[in-house]
Amino acid sequence: MIDKLQYIRYSEKAILIQWSSEIDERTLQNLLFYKKRIEIFYDKLIIEVISAYNSLLVYYNVAIEDFYSAVLELKSLCFSGFKNLKVKNRLWKIPVCYSPSLASDLENFASQKSLRIDEVIMMHTAPLYKVYFIGFLPGFLYLGGLVDPLHLARKSTPSLQVKKGSVAIGGKQTGVYPIDSPGGWHVIGVCPLDFFDPKSDPCCFISPGDSVQFISIKEKKYNDIRLLVSNGVYLPESVIL
Repeated sequence: MIDKLQYIRYSEKAILIQWSSEIDERTLQNLLFYKKRIEIFYDKLIIEVISAYNSLLVYYNVAIEDFYSAVLELKSLCFSGFKNLKVKNRLWKIPVCYSPSLASDLENFASQKSLRIDEVIMMHTAPLYKVYFIGFLPGFLYLGGLVDPLHLARKSTPSLQVKKGSVAIGGKQTGVYPIDSPGGWHVIGVCPLDFFDPKSDPCCFISPGDSVQFISIKEKKYNDIRLLVSNGVYLPESVIL
């Protein structure tokens, strides 16, 4: 792994570590272990380590005076391996209401894919999606694992406002909009949970490396859970993997 990594000066206080362009779970696992090791070793010298599909961005709290020495130190952490590190990932069961009355694009999406709505629901809820990283919007999960029959290019004309909780498909990806925002994905369901809460620590209850399974619920159940969430008394179901 170490020979394939690139270390790039990102700013006077940051170094970008890049893997090869492949997106897979083995790269994700190595990346997350490396992130954990950096956070443990540097403690207060590091402000933040941000993960993406195949990179880590390491932010220091002071300017990097000797870039090459900093890189050698980072490489030494990678050489030392990850055998003693343990990361507890969770499987989150996320409720989704796949109702045409709430999901604005569900019927059109099914029609474009020549599928029945129940087939779309079955295919969308079957996989265990891997959380690769969180970004684009606060609490927006980048998930891997959408089955090929549900791949569909983004809308040619994006919607000006996609409602918070919208479960959507764009290209080869699926995800949940954590806040109201513009968006070009096809909305096939709605989720009653809050994926971003600035008052919580962490702000998003799901972490990179976790898995997600969407669970189909009826509209009444959606409304019941939404009420519990608004009152702060709903805990998403999860198990340790």
